[in-house]
Amino acid sequence: MKYKRILLKLSGEALMGDRQYGIDPKRLSEYADEIKQIHDLGIEIAIVIGGGNIFRGVAGASNGMDRVQGDYMGMLATIINGMALQGALEEKGMLTRLQTALKIEAIAEPYIKRRAVRHLEKGRIVIFGAGTGNPYFTTDTAAVLRGIEVDADVILKGTRVDGVYNVDPEKNPDAVKFDYISFDDVIKKGLNVMDTTAFTLSQENKLPIIVFDMNKEGNLLKICKGENIGTIVNI
Repeated sequence: MKYKRILLKLSGEALMGDRQYGIDPKRLSEYADEIKQIHDLGIEIAIVIGGGNIFRGVAGASNGMDRVQGDYMGMLATIINGMALQGALEEKGMLTRLQTALKIEAIAEPYIKRRAVRHLEKGRIVIFGAGTGNPYFTTDTAAVLRGIEVDADVILKGTRVDGVYNVDPEKNPDAVKFDYISFDDVIKKGLNVMDTTAFTLSQENKLPIIVFDMNKEGNLLKICKGENIGTIVNI
């Protein structure tokens, strides 16, 4: 395997499947199958999930809600998604731990770096909920931060597109996909890989990002084997 320890970033919207909101059990089960394939090969897996399928703080703020309050609601949404994924993974025989940046002892461990690393070393899948625990920071930033803290080899950003393009491929059929692009070129071209805080943090710590289509069966396994899937963003 090319990577020993990965940080998988999933968007909340990805869990909706074909629904308008909420969680699609079929999509959740498919993701659990994909994750099990690489888990069975001994890869250590940490996961961060967004909460956009349930609530997004920015959207709440645009409707007159206090941004800080909205962001905390979004953090709780990520915990709900984390619990759903935890259930799907354990149903397929994997050991998991849900750690949250906000203390909710009844359902999850508080995030402690050393404990998270120990879980990973023992082969447990660790799901990080509640983002960074601070408003104004996205789950992209949380994913990169946790990836750096647990010494992940790579950030795997699972999306509904198969990589980074020069323009939006869903709007422009002539969009050109990059197989490999540097951090500097992403900035120069004004491409949207992650939010600026997350991207800068990843660049400063030389942590590569791979953007790929999580909905295509086998992609996650192929990446971990070193195949050229999606777009690699690196120094």
